[in-house]
Amino acid sequence: MKYTTFITAAEAYKNLDNPDFLFIDCSYALADGRWGRGEYEKGHIPNALYADLHDDLSGAIVAGKTSRHPLPTKAELIATFSRFGITEQTQVVVYDMQSGAMAAARLWWLLQWAGHANVAVLSGGKTNWEKAGFPLSQQQTQHNESAFKADFKDELLVQAGDVMEEISTTGSCIIDSRTNDRYQGQNETIDPIAGHIPKAVSMPFNTLLNPEGMVEDSAQIGTYFESVPDHAVFYCGSGVTAAFNILLFVHARRTFPKLYAGSWSEWITDQSRPVE
Repeated sequence: MKYTTFITAAEAYKNLDNPDFLFIDCSYALADGRWGRGEYEKGHIPNALYADLHDDLSGAIVAGKTSRHPLPTKAELIATFSRFGITEQTQVVVYDMQSGAMAAARLWWLLQWAGHANVAVLSGGKTNWEKAGFPLSQQQTQHNESAFKADFKDELLVQAGDVMEEISTTGSCIIDSRTNDRYQGQNETIDPIAGHIPKAVSMPFNTLLNPEGMVEDSAQIGTYFESVPDHAVFYCGSGVTAAFNILLFVHARRTFPKLYAGSWSEWITDQSRPVE
């Protein structure tokens, strides 16, 4: 069976010793870049690798031009996935500690972009895995490298110019995935300018999470996104949490919307772009 959106802890545990399964811990905290690696070292799913949001899942920041977490170049991403040992047969399972699987969803989206569909986010993450009584390990893991074969799907991406064009028409399919207070320009402690892209609709990435960090069922997700067209453009602060909203959308609708990866932190680098 192939997993392409979510996988439960029980399903993942059954495949813990499956040589075709690769587990990747993506734990990360925006306020402390060292926290995720520390959590991984304290205990991770046996044989899991660690992927750092800043070092492995983002490209170089260019001040005044890029977002806070720009996409890696295609060459960088191919090198990273080759280092992880991902082949065409690999079922990747990504997870983290954060409610909403923030960084794990980023890796899920990056693999989908690169043409590797067999990747799923562990529902409830490491916390739910532990609650289910499944084992953790402190042993450092190394996998044999392989030549990752990419087939990039650039149709999943849009650029700032595409968003500007959308604003000039209806703008009804631009989805802001940040928390609603940041959408409204309140409590903005991350980016230097508060607000949102004009005409964007607020649909926070964490709306459907329960207190355990689990998502609701597909029917409820479908209802949440009922008014969102398939060709919608999702964005957030730096292109990370929007990936979780896209994951939910794909899980419910089985179709991919688009990502404005530069998101708000890139949008505001150009003063000619409107802010609301």
